Amino acid sequence: MTVHIKKCNMEDLQLLQEMSIETFNDTFKDQNSPENMKIYLERAFDLKQLEKELSNPSSHFFFVYLNDNVAGYLKVNINDAQSEEMGHESLEIERVYVKNDFQKHGLGKHLLHKAMELAMDYNKKNIWLGVWEKNENAISFYKKMGFVQIDSHSFYMGDEEQIDFIMTKTFN
Repeated sequence: MTVHIKKCNMEDLQLLQEMSIETFNDTFKDQNSPENMKIYLERAFDLKQLEKELSNPSSHFFFVYLNDNVAGYLKVNINDAQSEEMGHESLEIERVYVKNDFQKHGLGKHLLHKAMELAMDYNKKNIWLGVWEKNENAISFYKKMGFVQIDSHSFYMGDEEQIDFIMTKTFN
């Protein structure tokens, strides 16, 4: 089993969109209405929106490959690209998604380790993320990886307000 991580660039835009829609839909479609999923997917993963995010020097996307197959991706933000004001000593993990067929192979850990490596490269003191309060598998995974819940915030899925737990990990 060979795992490697590659930074995304503009040539990856179409694949990034496909990966984003597939993984987000697979993760959340059973807990949300089709209407709200459609609204969210069209807004968050529109090609122009993804192009804007990819071109932001404070946001970085990475694909994770398992045996040369694109299996998932990571999006991290620093500075003013963070979705919440967490300060310049923080790095945000905005998205960690692994395709269903590639789950349970440790790829999430590889992506989190990449985020931690980036945080250290940028001299950040902590990393943080938002995770839906009903996503128990993800919450459990992040806790195992050393994250603790410090707060919560609203996340809108279409017209439905949901609660995301804000979890953080501080470096010593």
